[in-house]
Amino acid sequence: MNIPKKILLVEDDTSLGFLLMEYLEGEGFEVKLCRDGVSGLQNFRRSAFDLCILDVMMPKLDGFTVAEKIHASNPDLPFLFLTAKSLKADRLKGFSVGAQDYITKPFDEEELVCRINVILKRAKNAAQLEASLPTKFNIGDFQFDYNRQELASENQVFQITEKENEVLRLLCLHKNRILRRDDAVEKIYGKKDYFLGRSFDVFISRLRKLLKTDDNVSIDNVFKVGFILNVKEGITTESTSESKN
Repeated sequence: MNIPKKILLVEDDTSLGFLLMEYLEGEGFEVKLCRDGVSGLQNFRRSAFDLCILDVMMPKLDGFTVAEKIHASNPDLPFLFLTAKSLKADRLKGFSVGAQDYITKPFDEEELVCRINVILKRAKNAAQLEASLPTKFNIGDFQFDYNRQELASENQVFQITEKENEVLRLLCLHKNRILRRDDAVEKIYGKKDYFLGRSFDVFISRLRKLLKTDDNVSIDNVFKVGFILNVKEGITTESTSESKN
């Protein structure tokens, strides 16, 4: 039995909201309808959803603000905007906060469902790819366990933060290859931003300090490009998935 996908629909037009909710439920989705941005955020925090549909112009909190708060809390949750505005600047702003799609009113319900299914399929494929990635790595004299957020040497175990954990795995997955700074920032934070990039650099510095006891391992800068987790010749960085341990 297939579990219906849960959609958070935030739309202040009562008539459109109910019509869209009924249509989506008829297509097999489970829909929670909210009439303003504050209510939408409250319901997002109370329950788990597979996708959010957000109107842009709403009372109390506009759709862009709601999207930013949702994206900051759960970068992997896909969302799309519904709007009566078709200005290029608004579309660009929507995509800049992480939207997967931007649909201008009036719209065809069948087309909306088609776009929703495409977004959900893409999210499923991304989740499957993430699940297939290795979670344990050898880094010179260190062993890194992504699931436990632990970096261990022969004499000590370091409990690293969630963001350090994500940065270190990206470095390991690109071992001896360039990890582009912009790509890494977008992967971890969900968007490219100068100030988030500065925060990313802080995590790099902390990881350098933890790894500095092994002279065969270093995190090197590539000027204006990114970083490389370098392991000297003769020292290998191996990775194994949980299923092999």
